Amino acid sequence: MLGGAKCGYTFGMKTAISIPENVYVEAQRLARKLKKSRSQLYSEAIAEYIARHDDDEVTEAINRVCDEIDAEDSTWSAAASRRVLERTEW
Repeated sequence: MLGGAKCGYTFGMKTAISIPENVYVEAQRLARKLKKSRSQLYSEAIAEYIARHDDDEVTEAINRVCDEIDAEDSTWSAAASRRVLERTEW
């Protein structure tokens, strides 16, 4: 919104991008299949791309997975680590 007035027919920032025709066609197909607008599909895709490439977000996701793993059941991983270390030339 500029100066408090709503711009266009959608809420949010508008931008123009150029994409290959095959990407456009596949995006159109997927948007129809998911019953979403192109804008919604592109917005969600960009948000996901940003999250996947944000180092802090990736680290937080890895930490969440590690927190969910039962630390008590580390017998297998400890044995596997020991075997790898025993075969490693120091």
